[in-house]
Amino acid sequence: MPPRKLSMDDLNRLSVEDFKNVEKNPFVFVLDDIRSLNNVGSVFRTADAFRAEKIYLCGLTGTPPHRDITKTALGADESVEWEHSSDALTLIQKLKSEGYKIAALEQAQGSVMLNEFEPLLLEKYAFVLGNEVFGVSDLLIEQCDVCLEIPQFGTKHSLNVSVSAGIVAWDFVSKILKK
Repeated sequence: MPPRKLSMDDLNRLSVEDFKNVEKNPFVFVLDDIRSLNNVGSVFRTADAFRAEKIYLCGLTGTPPHRDITKTALGADESVEWEHSSDALTLIQKLKSEGYKIAALEQAQGSVMLNEFEPLLLEKYAFVLGNEVFGVSDLLIEQCDVCLEIPQFGTKHSLNVSVSAGIVAWDFVSKILKK
């Protein structure tokens, strides 16, 4: 029998209320100075899909409610918990004090290729994504436990912020589920 596309009823999705009450995967996103509201909305969708604990929107990163965020979030801005922080550095220090491992997605000296990254069980992670042009700031990188780099094989040496968020979320969740 050939494959059949599943209907919305077949997918048996959680309601927003149920999503808010279900156990989350042990990671958060920290978005610092993300200019594109469409990228922000897309990260909300990714955070919903992979049950992230929370999204922190830092610096000039836009916040809901905003039509451009809502357009790409498709309602995930209602299901995923979020908080604005004017200063990413202060937030990172707070997350560290709460036991989070801080992991920037950045091409940096000593970075760990994502395929070689082995998240520790029982640890919580904060994945830091920086500005679309300038990346994660040096100040934040100095506070990180690790820089994760997504292997790339083409002529470009960068990925869209929201694409990077999706890749790291899937990688993390799939590795946690295997353990």
